[in-house]
Amino acid sequence: MSIKAAIHHLTHYKYDRPVTLGPQIIRLRPAPHSRTRVISHSLKVSPGGHFVNHQQDPFGNWQARFVFPEPVTEFKIEVDLVADMTVYNPFDFFVEESADTWPFEYALDMEEDLAIYRRCEPAGPLLQAFLDSVPKETLRTVDFIVALNAKVANTLQYTIRMEPGVQTPEETLGVKSGSCRDSTWLLVQALRHLGFAARFVSGYLIQLKPDLKALDGPSGTEVDFTDLHAWCEVFLPGAGWIGLDPTSGLLAGESHIPLAATPHYRSAAPISGRASFAEVDFSFDMSVTRVAEHPRITKPFSDEAWEALNALGHKVDAALAAGDVRLTMGGEPTFVSIDDFEAEEWNTAAVGPTKRTLADQLIRRLRDRFAPGGFLHYGQGKWYPGETLPRWTFSLYWRNDGHPIWSDAALIAQEGAQTGVTTADAQNLLVQIAEDLALDTECILPAFEDPAQWLVKEANLPDNVTPANSKLKDPEERHRLATVFNRGLTNPSGFVLPVQSWQSQAAGRRWRTEKMASASGPYVPGAG
Repeated sequence: MSIKAAIHHLTHYKYDRPVTLGPQIIRLRPAPHSRTRVISHSLKVSPGGHFVNHQQDPFGNWQARFVFPEPVTEFKIEVDLVADMTVYNPFDFFVEESADTWPFEYALDMEEDLAIYRRCEPAGPLLQAFLDSVPKETLRTVDFIVALNAKVANTLQYTIRMEPGVQTPEETLGVKSGSCRDSTWLLVQALRHLGFAARFVSGYLIQLKPDLKALDGPSGTEVDFTDLHAWCEVFLPGAGWIGLDPTSGLLAGESHIPLAATPHYRSAAPISGRASFAEVDFSFDMSVTRVAEHPRITKPFSDEAWEALNALGHKVDAALAAGDVRLTMGGEPTFVSIDDFEAEEWNTAAVGPTKRTLADQLIRRLRDRFAPGGFLHYGQGKWYPGETLPRWTFSLYWRNDGHPIWSDAALIAQEGAQTGVTTADAQNLLVQIAEDLALDTECILPAFEDPAQWLVKEANLPDNVTPANSKLKDPEERHRLATVFNRGLTNPSGFVLPVQSWQSQAAGRRWRTEKMASASGPYVPGAG
């Protein structure tokens, strides 16, 4: 469960005289490509009496254009938004094979679309020296951009600059410090000079106090806070635009909510517009509040919440008892061999050389311990897509009153025993069952593999292989094919005896059977 964080952002200009405002462009609505989900957003501008048009700029960013026909003495902008701070993996992307290593070239049909994001400003001596210090050997593209982002962060010292504008890369490298917008513009230019398409991003940064202090390294902020921030996005084929924050040296995550992403920082300013001359009193405020916070591993329920939860549980238990509702718990216990617990059959493989034998030993021990006189049944289990046969299941059945269901355990053969059972033995077993139930033995039918299916499989094999040595990649399919053809398609795989309970007042409970149409014979409509 995630945290829901609410941002309140206030910008307020007060003028000492009525001023004429030109069109004001406000870029304070989260951009369409934000990976952090914005639950709600509102923008309030005063004074009233203005006209507003909501638009998208040439790069797809949202912007609002406000026009004030009359002079004003103040200009106030209020933003409220709620964001879902679900953590996501910033490395959850794939890069096309053609761009997996750096250097690489963008595809020809993409170069024209990205041209404006690759336009470089002339590199001064300091920027050129910085570029020359970047290793030029072949490297995985993701590793390269991560290292370059960290290099910018380690080269510069972060500082808060209240002066308007953005420093040039030469100015930033000259003083080896800058604000977030300065280090971002340096990274944008460095990426472009190295052949990447990159853009400038302005947005909100939300930093929440961690539940636990880090055991090693910095723990992060001591209080929840939010602020306007700037970072960079680089375009990687297959992955799209990937956010890089040169202030921290990390990739952008759920804390970064973009407002505008543009080729140049001039087009990404949160507020831009002109006003006639006046003395200005400027105020600015930003705050973040947790409006929904669910218990989690690092911050579980409080003692009061546990007491309320237990009280509710007792109330539910009482209601269930009063209604005589009885609950059971199901599940599939998992066991692992203590002798060879690292083998594939105990980790990744569905079956193996010892699993059935050990499972047989285990269920017999469970029967002796919990259900003496219980009945063991070895049958079909789950059938997963893509597998030619169903899995196996060992089941144990018993009566709650203690009366035995099965008396002679020796009649159930143990797994791994060399019994030499054949299809003839299966036929003899059904004959004996039919005689014991007073059924006609002529109703016992042989069951065959579908010859059409297997003849098609054989025909699809290459000319230089046989069903006994099919060289199929799937070992299960290879074994199945060899077994079927070794037995022969005209020999039965087993036998079937249809049985149905028949009750009548005169005869009492009896069993009945009937002859079924052969699976390989002609189909008769209505025969069932």
